[in-house]
This record gives sequence, C-alpha cells and structure tokens, in this order.
Amino acid sequence: MKKRISNGMKKQIVKTIAMHRKMLDSLEADGIGIVENIAKTIIKSIEKGGTLYICGNGGSAADAQHIAGEFIGRFLKNRKSLPAIALSTDSSVITSIANDYGFDDIFVKQVEGLVKKQDCLWALSTSGSSPNIIKAAKLAKKRGVKVIAFTGRKNSILEKIADVCLCAEADKTFAIQEIHQIAYHIICGLVEGHFA
Repeated sequence: MKKRISNGMKKQIVKTIAMHRKMLDSLEADGIGIVENIAKTIIKSIEKGGTLYICGNGGSAADAQHIAGEFIGRFLKNRKSLPAIALSTDSSVITSIANDYGFDDIFVKQVEGLVKKQDCLWALSTSGSSPNIIKAAKLAKKRGVKVIAFTGRKNSILEKIADVCLCAEADKTFAIQEIHQIAYHIICGLVEGHFA
C-alpha cells in the first residue's frame, strides 16, 4: 500500500531539489571553464611525472579519498593507475603530527615531506579558511606547486592562494559538498579520458 507523503516533508524535499537545481545552473553558467582548467592542470602535472595530493577535513577528507580512489583504481575505464594520494588517510602520520605539533600542521608537514614542484595539491575546504588547509596550500604555492581549490565561499583565503578555484557557494555544507562531488567526478572523467 502506497503511503502519502506529508506536506511538511514534501516542502522540504522540493526546497532541497530546487536549491540543488539552482547550484547546478550556476555550475553550468560559471564553472565549465574552471572544471576544464582543473582537469588540464592535473593532466599537465601527471605528464611531467607529478603526483596529485588531495586534502580536506571531515566530509571533504572523505571526498579526497574518493578522488584518490578514482585515480588509482578507475573511474569509468580500465586503464593504468594515475598517481594520487589523499593526505587524510595515514592515521599514524596524522595523529603523530597533531600530537607533536598541532592539528593545524597535519597537512603542511606532509606537503613538506612529500610534495615536489611537478606535483599538484588539490585542497578542499567548504569554508575556504580551514587553517590546516591554508597552511598546506601556502607551502605548496611557495614551492611552485600548482594549487587547486574547491570551496563554498567566494573570495576566501584559499581561493586567493589557489591557481584555480571552483566555488560552489551555499550556506549549507552538504550542498557545497554535493556540487563538489559532481564537479570532481567530471574532472576524473576528463583526466581519465586523456590518459585512457
């Protein structure tokens, strides 16, 4: 037997879908060139023998791992693995740095030890101002590394540091992350298509 949805729930569902539709329209209007530029930046780095390093906190840490998985494994095509590492995955490294230095250093110490000029740093921060992300991006930039940013706030500190930034502006973190997911899946497909 089919259950009727309540008016309150229906309004919430319709409102959320409408918000996402508006954000997708914005991505299509303003983001196509940015998404293409990000894909080309990653392709160029990999062609030079570089590695893609990705960092984020919370849900963005999960996104960093998701992106690395698409590159190392596959997205849509069987092909050679592409070099990508999520800096949020090594619990011993993260906890030792957080314990010995502080949480703000968990990514910058990894950038210091791992990232080379031909590499690329992809930094995800919905606020665009997470201190540990900012420190990592600043050091990467100082070393001449290309910095890609995904944010959810216009004119953020991270956007100012980055070589290329996609901003999915919203006042709800989950909505920012969902647009980020669509964009990074497109990027994974573009990069994979180039190498496959």
